[in-house]
Amino acid sequence: MSEPSAKKVRKAVVPVAGLGTRFLPATKAVPKEMLPLVDVPSIQIIVEECVAAGIEEVIFVTARGKSAIEDHFDRAPELEALLARRGKKEDLAAVRRLTELARFVSVRQGEPRGLGHAVLCARAAVGDEPFAVLLGDDLLDAEVPGIRQLIDLHARTGTGVVGLKEVPVGQEHLYGIIDGERTAPRELRVRKLIEKPAPGTAPSRLAIIGRYVLPPEIFEILETTPAGRGDEIQLTDGLETLCARKGLYGLEVEGQRFDVGDRAGYVLALVHYALRRDDIRVEVRAGLEKLLRS
Repeated sequence: MSEPSAKKVRKAVVPVAGLGTRFLPATKAVPKEMLPLVDVPSIQIIVEECVAAGIEEVIFVTARGKSAIEDHFDRAPELEALLARRGKKEDLAAVRRLTELARFVSVRQGEPRGLGHAVLCARAAVGDEPFAVLLGDDLLDAEVPGIRQLIDLHARTGTGVVGLKEVPVGQEHLYGIIDGERTAPRELRVRKLIEKPAPGTAPSRLAIIGRYVLPPEIFEILETTPAGRGDEIQLTDGLETLCARKGLYGLEVEGQRFDVGDRAGYVLALVHYALRRDDIRVEVRAGLEKLLRS
């Protein structure tokens, strides 16, 4: 086992440069990360997970047409003044709170060259320290924030950590899959990573989900990683090299996961978060029961 890292994980990289074509026409003018779960955009849930895990700085990797994400976490003087004049104190507090969640930095990914390239774009903003990566399509509702679970394992091992969830039989080819040696009930020392293995060839059903804690050495690796599947720089390929050089752990993350990059997954997440709301839970549950009976 590697020596524990002395550095705290203070920064999170959140790639949000994707076009969101699966949600057209809704995403023609609105970033997919801003689609609301009731009245909270999915990107806000990701940021709140970071904050709850002790992250101090959130680095968005953006592209053209994504300014609404930056605006969401920025001051809105005209709106704040209007809410103040109208005495809407709760709304005003909610709007101002967004700007105080963390420090926010934005960097541009000039062209869509893959997730590995998106992470590499954040190199200057991250610097020489371990950092978290959270994908905006993956929401985790957990008692201990999902990324916090990975940070804790990183603190004990000093190695990079990837988040894992077991997927149903026959769906392995849709994910990056790991092969590893179990070291604790939810922990594995990774031996191999395979990006979307051919059907029937996966070494396990443990899929990599959108949570990572990585050492700064990943940037040098990604810089020299050739384009892979889809002619893009794949983060999984970089992780293979990292695993061989410095070791890598996988952690089966506790909590309920929703893939909001998928239309059905988005609807399920919307229902889930609505049912957690004290102000609308009763009405939503009654409405769902009525729909299911019809």
